[in-house]
Amino acid sequence: MIRRRQLLQGSAAVLAAPAIVERANAQSAFDWKQCKGQSIEVNFQLSPRGDLAKRSVPKFEELTGIKVGFEQIPEQQQRPKVAMEMATGHPSFDVVNVGMHVQKRLVERAGWMEDLRPYIADKSLTNPDFDMADFSAPSLAVATGTDGKINVLPNNQDLFILFYNKELLAAKGFTAPPKTFDELMSMAHALTDPSKQVYGFVGRGLKNANVVLYDSLLLGWDQETVSADGKKLLTDTPAAIEAATYYQKIMRECGPPGNVGFNWNECQTTFMQGRAALWWDAIGFSAPLLDKTKSKVVEKVGFAPVPAGPKAHNCATFIEGIGMPVTAPAKNKKAAWLYLQWFCGKDMQAEVLASGAGTPARQSAYKREDLIASSTFPKEWFETTGVSLKLARSGLPVIVPVTEFRDTIGSGLTNIIGGADPATELKKVTAAFQPVLDKSNEA
Repeated sequence: MIRRRQLLQGSAAVLAAPAIVERANAQSAFDWKQCKGQSIEVNFQLSPRGDLAKRSVPKFEELTGIKVGFEQIPEQQQRPKVAMEMATGHPSFDVVNVGMHVQKRLVERAGWMEDLRPYIADKSLTNPDFDMADFSAPSLAVATGTDGKINVLPNNQDLFILFYNKELLAAKGFTAPPKTFDELMSMAHALTDPSKQVYGFVGRGLKNANVVLYDSLLLGWDQETVSADGKKLLTDTPAAIEAATYYQKIMRECGPPGNVGFNWNECQTTFMQGRAALWWDAIGFSAPLLDKTKSKVVEKVGFAPVPAGPKAHNCATFIEGIGMPVTAPAKNKKAAWLYLQWFCGKDMQAEVLASGAGTPARQSAYKREDLIASSTFPKEWFETTGVSLKLARSGLPVIVPVTEFRDTIGSGLTNIIGGADPATELKKVTAAFQPVLDKSNEA
């Protein structure tokens, strides 16, 4: 008997065949072996995209004959390491993964990255199927400086979504995830049962990491943390205080003990163990939830867009890219460019989507029905991705001292989770960071 899924896969493969053949012909005409025998060093943040890049290194080495050294570091250690090495002018890597939502202004102001436009324009160096127009407009805007220089290729447009445990919700009579902030709060309370070590909500509480969750909530009040011109903090406005009060309530009353020290990995572990009913975080963390060797909720996990706030319905997005340091050895630049266009090419970006490693910036990935039909991810995951892309709005301010911003505001949020008055704490950290922002803008 032919099962429906097999039929869908077969039909999708037939429909996709012309595009696949055309792409294969284009790639076969391109000389991927032109830097055979060379070696490059690649540096990625620890993330599902980094995991995919690491395990895919043999594919690239076989395709190009280029040897790849691969380093993967947690985000909060990788950012200062990259900044320090770039400042010395002697980076240990030829290719680097950059969180442009954190380092865009610093990358542009310091002139860290090689301008990729000459490489893109060189037909001998760039696969004819590469297609820059395939990248989403928001991702290209982040990758491009005000001077038109293309600093990185976008490799992910991460989206914040709501993960939920279907079994825990059903046990309390809920048939669907929350659609509004009010529903989220009431549902989280109803689902919290400390006697069974089950909690209604889990989210980031750790200083610095907590800012992205708070920012995501603040977008529900249709406000960001810094003014559009990047000059004035908006972290002590009435909306900012309301968002912080909401954050405090759901974290303190519906979260597990110790959540003030939780980053995404602690949240993920808590959810995978079936001890949290709702988790608000990045869609790129989906894959382990469906891994039977790691997760207890494989058959129970649901995916939904984040709920609508009091004033707006927005989804925080965080765009990352990969680029080539301008001071990296010149002899490795062509080989490094081959790596960039390979990992940010259509096939690898489609694999990012199909494997659940993230939400790629390439629009063509979402049209690959052959991969979607054969994916281990449910239809709901792809539907959530589609809705969230339409709701996407920047989740962090585009300023140079983003790390300092996250540390300062994050310390106030940590105190708020601990029980401090939200208005008092936000006014304190706003007053502390505004001079830092002023000085940065004067530089």
